[in-house]
Amino acid sequence: MAVRIRMKRMGRRNRPYYRIVAIDSRQPRDGKVLEDLGTYDPSIRDTDSRVTLRPARIKYWMSKGALPSENVQVLLRKYLKKFEDAEAAAAPPPSA
Repeated sequence: MAVRIRMKRMGRRNRPYYRIVAIDSRQPRDGKVLEDLGTYDPSIRDTDSRVTLRPARIKYWMSKGALPSENVQVLLRKYLKKFEDAEAAAAPPPSA
């Protein structure tokens, strides 16, 4: 099964909202997903708060061979580092 990381359109007409999902490449755009990996809301004015990502799960799916779509690749390039840093700061330090 070829897995892709791409956007699934949600929301109403003229008010799009997207979920970033891991999905079988043969599924339609709004088909059955394997896992939700984040969101993208283009109508939010503050560009830094438009995207939410789960970096650990994105890294997992990419290690299994999932390929991001072109649009998702742009979002990952821009925002993945920010969410990785936030996740590392929130995680408790390992005990010795």
